[in-house]
Amino acid sequence: MFISKKHLSRRTLLKGAGASIALPMLDAMTPALAQAEVGFPRLGFIYFPHGAVIHEWAPQQTGTNFTYSRILQPLESLHDYVTVVTGLRNRAAEGGPAPHAITEETWLSAVNPSDRDRGPNGVKGMTIDQIAARVMGDSTPLSSLELCGEPGGAINYRTPSQSLPLEGNPRKVFYSMFGQGDTYDERIQILSQSQSLLDYVREATASLNRKLSADDKVRVANYLDSVREVESRIQKLEEGARDLTGLPDAPLGPPDDFTELLDIQFEMIALAYQNNQTRIASMRMIKEASMRVFDNLGVAESFHPLSHHQEDPLKWEQLVRIQRHQTERAMRFAQRLREMEDVEGNILENSIILFGSNMGNSDVHDANLLPSALLGKGGGIKGGQHLHYAADTPHANLLHTILDRAGIPVEEFADSTGPFAEV
Repeated sequence: MFISKKHLSRRTLLKGAGASIALPMLDAMTPALAQAEVGFPRLGFIYFPHGAVIHEWAPQQTGTNFTYSRILQPLESLHDYVTVVTGLRNRAAEGGPAPHAITEETWLSAVNPSDRDRGPNGVKGMTIDQIAARVMGDSTPLSSLELCGEPGGAINYRTPSQSLPLEGNPRKVFYSMFGQGDTYDERIQILSQSQSLLDYVREATASLNRKLSADDKVRVANYLDSVREVESRIQKLEEGARDLTGLPDAPLGPPDDFTELLDIQFEMIALAYQNNQTRIASMRMIKEASMRVFDNLGVAESFHPLSHHQEDPLKWEQLVRIQRHQTERAMRFAQRLREMEDVEGNILENSIILFGSNMGNSDVHDANLLPSALLGKGGGIKGGQHLHYAADTPHANLLHTILDRAGIPVEEFADSTGPFAEV
């Protein structure tokens, strides 16, 4: 809890500490490095907007012997780790005055904002990454990681009404995981300085406490609890940081090349998995209603207007180029995870990564025939197959399946009729 200026001046509290101490930053400092919980797979959620040209996404054959579509073809080299899922519908994402906003925010919850409440076990309206974080999050320094290529919007909800911000600057992501500082030596030095600053905070609040009312003393006590938590995190972070000698230096910041930005953000997730900073990560590559132009792909029209294709084959062709490019980024990330050794096998072997969109036909903003694929074989996922489901099968079934395979028990989830046994 932070104390407002009405009750206690932050300037008074920090007087003499200088500009180098910033309490919001300190309370958000990375928790301690911790050993990951044994048995939980890593979870990943990669979102792309505006759906997909479905006849260029969905393979024509089902089962294990299928031909990859043009959009999914980059994943063919990872066939054993790929589960293509088609035919699903997310009714919660349909309708409303702002279709693109509701499309993003209902992807991982399958609950319409108008229907959010505490629900069974207090999870209705929460996204599955945060449901998992309640169980898995304490085993790692960061309970979850939320990244993006473009700022704005939200796909992750820690409560039915509270979204989590998406970070688009890989430099900040690196700092949040491994501490401030561009190099190993700088990180260790800054962490040591932070410890002495926290000592000052405790002393300053102790002297102020004698002048405060009973209510303000309660507020200060709450504040000190936060300081103690930060102190504990810094101590553990410093202990862990001394062992992380093989890390690359921090990235310089968002590169001008958007493709490079996406790849660097995915690399941040890979590093987080590899160093057990978190086991849950989300990456929204491009936001809904994006006006981005993909000149590098020979596409001159902005993404959102192009997504209203009106069944024009020329626009479909341009959309396929963009959607295949998005698949290539996900493939590159998955391949990186396959190259990383884990306690058993490789990291991709022990991951469940949902790659998909919450829109079907972008021309009409529906959420039917959603393009979805699972990457990885964590939790006993079979991989190497295309599963097509009957009309109106809930998208929530796939989300329920991910929780089930991750070892996160939920009796009910949105409009799910149950996990998929065949995945």
